[in-house]
Amino acid sequence: MKKFLLSSVAAIGLVAAGAASAADLPSRKGPVVAPVYAPVFTWTGFYVGANAGYGFGNVNAGTFALARTVSIGDIDGFVGGGQVGYNYQIGQIVLGVEADIQGADLKASNGFGDRIKTEYFGTVRGRVGFAFDRFMPYITGGWAYGNVKTTIAGIGSSDTSHTGGYAVGAGLEYAFTNNWTAKVEYLYVDLGEKSFRATGVKVGTDFSVVRAGLNYKF
Repeated sequence: MKKFLLSSVAAIGLVAAGAASAADLPSRKGPVVAPVYAPVFTWTGFYVGANAGYGFGNVNAGTFALARTVSIGDIDGFVGGGQVGYNYQIGQIVLGVEADIQGADLKASNGFGDRIKTEYFGTVRGRVGFAFDRFMPYITGGWAYGNVKTTIAGIGSSDTSHTGGYAVGAGLEYAFTNNWTAKVEYLYVDLGEKSFRATGVKVGTDFSVVRAGLNYKF
């Protein structure tokens, strides 16, 4: 019996020693790595940017007495400037407001010596977009302003003043990083009519703008 008890104690000791040695061996399981989730892109935030493009249209002069219009010519030329704005995203809907100022070289003239020139214009517009992650088509519209230099040679009248009207359009914008976005945009700009009341002549200036832009989002 004594020998049996001693043998049992020895066996239990050997098993315990083996278990302790096994516990000291390195685990065959790899290290536990926490999952990494890419941040979800959002259009919400302030942005600033620059743009460049081309403007084109037609300028008409009308007479009150004859109730007819006469074309002064095609107005076209380079436009370029900057913009600042803010977007707020709700689900896939993106609501925003944007203001821009454009230097312009828009000119029109005819064979009678009538001339129109716009050296700058700007807009303050609302925007409504629909976000497909980093891709966003949008529509836009609001107030437009600018300077229009008008010379009507046949009546000896010249005028340089600021005018106001409206702008509407649409565009596509894509975020190629979390901070940088690029866009293409079309705007129809109407700067209203200018009247030469002493002569019965009024001149309306409106044109289209196609431009590309780059924005930095904060």
